[in-house]
Amino acid sequence: MTNYRIERARDSHDLARKASEMIAAQIDLALDQRDRCQIALSGGSTPARAYSLLGQERLPWDRVDVVLGDERWVSADEESSNAGMLRRTLLSPGPGASAAFHPVPTVELESPEASAQAFADQISQLCSGAPPVFDVMLLGLGDDGHTASLFPGTEAPAVLDRWTTIGRGKGLDRITLTAPVLSAARQVIFLVSGAGKQEALRRLVDSSESPDRTPARLVQPASDVLVLADQDAAAGL
Repeated sequence: MTNYRIERARDSHDLARKASEMIAAQIDLALDQRDRCQIALSGGSTPARAYSLLGQERLPWDRVDVVLGDERWVSADEESSNAGMLRRTLLSPGPGASAAFHPVPTVELESPEASAQAFADQISQLCSGAPPVFDVMLLGLGDDGHTASLFPGTEAPAVLDRWTTIGRGKGLDRITLTAPVLSAARQVIFLVSGAGKQEALRRLVDSSESPDRTPARLVQPASDVLVLADQDAAAGL
């Protein structure tokens, strides 16, 4: 059974600071043990603040590989591109710009299916293990219980025999890591912010909750899951 360790933050600024410090500590730990560190990051406005802070941390970034847990099938210059957001935050001028960023191939390929396969090949080369093992997996939590692009009522949450798949949600095709890869990470961190996430967070930590309704429940790593939540999100616990 997955154990959730919940750490509360006072507000969004404190949440961003705690997330930045936690990810930095995990990178340090990984690089003490291995030559390189692989981290998978989520998109969205909540982690963007944390990435701006993280990018200023004095770490051996040239030994860090950064990928996204999911990406919309849009060009990198689209406002909705997670890759674009990372380039404006973590990878903007500062120490973090030295990290090796491996964006998800999107519209430069002929189809979402081709992008998903190229992404699977990419992470298999970057990471050891089958499924590929990331040192840090930072995840968001949707108010509908989705994480990455594993949306309830779609096919993506049920894909267990591949490392990537196509997630379809909110009118866009998305390329996403699958539940086996999310669960293989050495440290999984959920970052949850806002009163609108209270119900989803309560369902996430409820051992009786169905993964069909709350696909984030499919993330079941061997280690404790760390949940960083602000006071508004955690108020329902």
